[in-house]
Amino acid sequence: MKSDIEIARSIQLQNISEIADKYGIPQDEISQYGKHIAKVPYTLIDEEKIAKSNLILVTAITPTKAGIGKTTVSIGLALGLNKIGKKAFCALREPSLGPCFGMKGGAAGGGYAQVLPMEKINLHFTGDFHAITSAHNMITALLDNYLYQNKDKGVAMKEILWNRVLDVNDRGLRNIITGLGGKANGIVRESAFDITPASEIMAILCLAKDEHDLRRRIENILLGFLVDGKPLYVKDLGIAGAITVLLQDAISPNLVQTTEHTPAFVHGGPFANIAHGCNSILATRMAMTYGDYVITEAGFGADLGAEKFYDIKCRKGGLSPKLTVIVATAQGLKMHGGVDVKAIKEPNMAGLIEGTKNLDKHIENLKSFGQNIVVAFNKYANDVEEEIDYLRKHCAEIGVGFAVNNAFVEGGNGAVELANLVVETIEKTPSAPLTFAYADTDSVEEKVEKVAKNLYGAKSVSFGALAKKKLQMIQDLGVAHFPICIAKTQYSFSTDANAYGVATGFDLHVRDIVINAGAEMLVMVAGEIMRMPGLPKEPQALHIDIVNGEIEGLS
Repeated sequence: MKSDIEIARSIQLQNISEIADKYGIPQDEISQYGKHIAKVPYTLIDEEKIAKSNLILVTAITPTKAGIGKTTVSIGLALGLNKIGKKAFCALREPSLGPCFGMKGGAAGGGYAQVLPMEKINLHFTGDFHAITSAHNMITALLDNYLYQNKDKGVAMKEILWNRVLDVNDRGLRNIITGLGGKANGIVRESAFDITPASEIMAILCLAKDEHDLRRRIENILLGFLVDGKPLYVKDLGIAGAITVLLQDAISPNLVQTTEHTPAFVHGGPFANIAHGCNSILATRMAMTYGDYVITEAGFGADLGAEKFYDIKCRKGGLSPKLTVIVATAQGLKMHGGVDVKAIKEPNMAGLIEGTKNLDKHIENLKSFGQNIVVAFNKYANDVEEEIDYLRKHCAEIGVGFAVNNAFVEGGNGAVELANLVVETIEKTPSAPLTFAYADTDSVEEKVEKVAKNLYGAKSVSFGALAKKKLQMIQDLGVAHFPICIAKTQYSFSTDANAYGVATGFDLHVRDIVINAGAEMLVMVAGEIMRMPGLPKEPQALHIDIVNGEIEGLS
C-alpha cells in the first residue's frame, strides 16, 4: 500500500470554493489561502441550524506507542456517512509542529482517510499556530517592558505566572534566565517555555464565542502579582486590543477537504495531556451549521480528551453530543493486556481478553456522562477474525454497538458499517442529557477527586506545596468555579506512564496548578508531565526532506 503522503498526492483536489458551494457555504464569504484552503468567518454560524445537527464525539482507549488511529476513524466516519447519503462534516484540531518533527510525523489522518492538503495542514497551514505563538510572546515582551520602564517608579512583581511559548519540542527551554547582559537588556528573572498547544491563548481561541469574547478573555489573563499582592491582568497593561489584532484572522475556522472531497473544519490544537484537547467551539458550531452529522474528536484516551470535551468544551459551549464513538485496536488492547510491544501484531487471545478491561473502564466512564456508546474497531492488516469476533460478542454482551472500521485501506467504503451503526443508534436510541463529572459549585479539591477517583480509579488525591499555594490563590481570586483540566500522562489512567490496563489504588499527586483566568479553567499539573516536550532519540525530522520538489517524511 502507498504511504500516507503518496496517497495524499494521488488525490486530485477540488478548489475549496467548489467544496464550500456544494455544502452551502457562500463562496463570496470565504477567504482562500491558495486553491485548497479557506478561512470561513464565524459570523456565518446559525444557531437554528445547529439545533438540528447531530454532533458525534470520537474518543479512544488509553493510547499506546502502537497507535490507535482516532483521527483516521473520525475522518473515515465522515466519509462513510457521506457514502450512505448523509451530509457529514469533520471538525478536527490542527497538528502541532512539535510532534510532526518529533514522534508522529503528522496528524491529518492516514491512508485513504485524510484531510488534505496534508503537507500544508501538518506544517504552517494558515498560520494560526504562529499567530497564537506571536500573541502569547507579545504579551510577555510587553509585560517585561512594562516592568523595565516603570522600575524607577517602584513597580515590581512578587511573582510572574506568564511564561513564553514555542511550537517546537525543545527540552532546553523548559527553564531559562532572561535579562542577562546588563541593565539595558531588561530585568534578570527566571522564566520558562511551554509548547504552543499548552498556551492559554490557544485555549482562549478554542473556547471563545466571537471576537468580543476573545478580547474579554485576553483582558482577563492573569500575569502574576505585584509586590503589594495585587493581581496584574492583561487589561491592566492596556494591550488587549493589540493582542486581539494579532488573532483577528486566526479566530476564523479553516475549511479543507478529505480524500473523498468531503468538507472538514480544522481549527485550534491544544494537546489533551497538558491542555483541554479539543478543536475550537467556533469550528464545531460552524460544521454543525452546514452539516447534518458532525464528527469531532478529543485528544488521547477518553480519560483525558473525552472528559475535557464534556466538562470544559460542552459545559462552556452549550454542546451535547448525540453519541460517542470509542476507538480500539487489537494491538492496543494486547499492550494493555500485558503483551510485549514486540509481539502485539501476533494473535494472542489471552492478552486481548485481559486488555479489554481497559476498553470496559472507558465505556463505564463514558456512560457516566449519559452517553450512548459505539465501539469502532480500527482494523490493521495483521488482525485476525477470531479476535474481532470476540470483541464483537463482548460488546453485544455489555449492550454496546460494535463495528469494524477499515477506512485506512478502503476510504469511505471501509467505514459504511460504522456509519450505518452510528445513524441507527442515534435514530433508535434518544440521547440523554449530558451529565458532567462535577458541578461548578464543587470546590477545586472536590472536582479533582471526582475525576481522579470516579474516572481514573485513583484511591486518593494529594496536593504538593506549590499546588496548595495555588489553591489559596484560586480562593483569593474568586475563580474556584472554573472547570478543571488535569494534565497527566496519556499512557495510563494514573500518573505512571507504564501502568497499562486499568490502574487502581494509586494516588494522583497534583504538584502545580496553572490558573488560566482568561480561558476560565484551572490546569492541574499531575505527576511528571511536562508542558514542553522533548525530542526523541530519532526525531521524525531526520526523515523529512524535499525530494524532486516534493515533501517526504510526513505521515
